[in-house]
Amino acid sequence: MEPALHEGDSRIAEAQVPPVEADAIVIGAGPIGLFQVFELGLLEIRAHVIDALPFAGGQPAELYPDKPIYDIPGIPVCTGRELVNNLLRQIEPFGATFHLGQEVTTVEQQDDGRFFVATSSGSLFLTKTLFIAAGVGAFQPRMLKFEGLEAFENKQLFHRARQPEDFAGRHVVIVGGADTALEWAATLATDGPHRAKSVTLIHRRDAFQAEPANIARMRALCESQDLTFIVAQPTGYECEGDRLTALKVTDPQAQTRSVPLDALLVFLGLSPKLGPIAAWGLDIERKQLVVDTEKFSTNVPGIFAVGDINTYPGKKKLIVSGFHEATLAAYAAASLVFPDRKVMLQYTTTSTQLHKVLGVASSAHD
Repeated sequence: MEPALHEGDSRIAEAQVPPVEADAIVIGAGPIGLFQVFELGLLEIRAHVIDALPFAGGQPAELYPDKPIYDIPGIPVCTGRELVNNLLRQIEPFGATFHLGQEVTTVEQQDDGRFFVATSSGSLFLTKTLFIAAGVGAFQPRMLKFEGLEAFENKQLFHRARQPEDFAGRHVVIVGGADTALEWAATLATDGPHRAKSVTLIHRRDAFQAEPANIARMRALCESQDLTFIVAQPTGYECEGDRLTALKVTDPQAQTRSVPLDALLVFLGLSPKLGPIAAWGLDIERKQLVVDTEKFSTNVPGIFAVGDINTYPGKKKLIVSGFHEATLAAYAAASLVFPDRKVMLQYTTTSTQLHKVLGVASSAHD
């Protein structure tokens, strides 16, 4: 009698397109996930990277791209954006494949020990190892919780915006009080091909968690009447048929008004959610994955967790700690990917083999 198939085996058999076979999948394209790709690459393990955000970089790229970071070894100061760009350049020799804007929904171990992985976009993989570098979980934008408002998502309602030109000549209402909200308000209220017909910024108080330069620019645009600022809380919306027409807001004096709009940008920050990871049979402690400190393996051999998503005695949520974890996890994974190969510690300074992998000329001191 043939062995019974796991559910994942059944899905593979039924799939119209065969899954991509991989040595390693990294879930999370933040700094730790990117450095995981680097450490795997040094060991000649090519990775596929999956992230729910539509771009690489994780928290630094999404939450503090221009904020200074001072605790990266050898770099006195860099911004979040600079850190991400440097890491992306560092992993270029290893040819990682990125699958962005999609979330891993399924992880199931197969009879041969590999893992069947499926994403929200329908991508399918069979991988020997899996690295969860998802920070504190998949980031989801905080939303205005008004019944039916979701029907306008990505039509007139946006929680992430990329091209200012998309809002040119439109009446735009922006909700939020952090840098993203102020920067978009200033951009759309400033002369250029992207200028909106009108821009109204709405925040619950006349104080902001933003860079002083962004606050000053916003104030100046209000003074010149290029931008309207309202202290109020959103309390509802108006629509006509399938068109969103206005946002209802209530001010501190309990007065409610309707603010007409063509487009609504909501920048209330991001909320981390553990999401489907919670259903993968991994040991979880206070919404973090329990790992050892030798391999940074979870309770399931072949699945590793690095960065803020994991927990162990003495854990410190620092980028530099995640870099260390990714290094040991890569070496542990090498024995699974190459069971017949003895993996030796080599130094990028002197190893001709690593120079070949990195695509650099060997040092004269070899």
